[in-house]
Amino acid sequence: MSDPFVDIRPYRDEEVPEVLARLLRDPELLHSLALLRLPGLSRVLPGFARWLVRISLGHKLRGVVDVHGMQMVIKGYLEGMIESTSGGLSVSGLEALDQSRAYLFMSNHRDIAMDPAFTNYALHRGGHQTVRIAIGDNLLTKPWVSDLMRLNKSFIVKRSVSGPRELLAASKLLSSYIQHSLLEENAPVWIAQREGRAKDGLDRTEPAVIKMLGMSRDKSSQTFGEHIASLGIVPVAISYELDPCDALKANELHQLASTGTYEKGEQEDVASIGQGIAGGKGRVHVSFGTPLGSEFADADAVAAEIDRQVIALYCLHPTNLYAYDMLYADHAPRPENLYLEEGDCSREEFEQRIAALPEAHRPYALATYANAVVSKMDQAGD
Repeated sequence: MSDPFVDIRPYRDEEVPEVLARLLRDPELLHSLALLRLPGLSRVLPGFARWLVRISLGHKLRGVVDVHGMQMVIKGYLEGMIESTSGGLSVSGLEALDQSRAYLFMSNHRDIAMDPAFTNYALHRGGHQTVRIAIGDNLLTKPWVSDLMRLNKSFIVKRSVSGPRELLAASKLLSSYIQHSLLEENAPVWIAQREGRAKDGLDRTEPAVIKMLGMSRDKSSQTFGEHIASLGIVPVAISYELDPCDALKANELHQLASTGTYEKGEQEDVASIGQGIAGGKGRVHVSFGTPLGSEFADADAVAAEIDRQVIALYCLHPTNLYAYDMLYADHAPRPENLYLEEGDCSREEFEQRIAALPEAHRPYALATYANAVVSKMDQAGD
């Protein structure tokens, strides 16, 4: 039988050995890894450096014959990254979710790679299945990048299609695949609440994402609300004490505000991914919410409930209040009775971090932290 999702779905177990063999022969992947791990040798003896990387990579992947084996290799790297770049990961709300049920985890979007990675790790550590991860094709700049992502249960969101008819077809296929994963294969899914990161620190759901999910509904037998309930949408709020990409985001927001445009560099998303992985994050918290029911009449109502939960669940760090104070000083009320996690970054260290930025960029960097406080205060006042 033909596979309607073959172009977008993650790789299956039986496909893993062939894909790994292809990656070990890919000169671009080997060259990229050699530049990262053996920069000096790569400049002098690039062929030898690639050969060494291939031998090392082959050794690490020896015995990997399925997706689980690949994810266990990735888990080792992820745990090393958490140890070296963060003050630790804490989790809340997961104990209330059924381990036997496949949920659609819809999270706020602060970091391209780490949002799904931390969600996935929290689920794995809590005894849940790992998720299939929605990733935009704009990030898959090379075939080997696509291969690596699809080996780690990523599926492709086609954003680069041209024309309304093609976009509609791609959206319907994506909606069908998500429903197929959840209801027919009992496989959980992660998707961001919006296209693109919330660079200004305002976590808001795009109703277009909800409308896409609604495309797979059987209108003859389901109301919109019943369809939403069947997907098991669980809002997720991820918070970082420090944003490794805060300077990059501030630069983009400043240019947009001052010139009205921002031209993204060819490899800028790749650079942001690297910075997000390698940069210091301080403490990280992942909060899992309550599955949505059937009481919703339309996409706007669903988006509003996801926003409500994400804002309520979002775990504030001291850096959020440092930024709020620095940005608003005496011109805004000081929030009261807001729960705060302990932090690793002192006020002095945070002030030095902001002071190192160009002066014109500082308000935008501060807003990426302070707007989480503003959102909670606005919600409390509703």
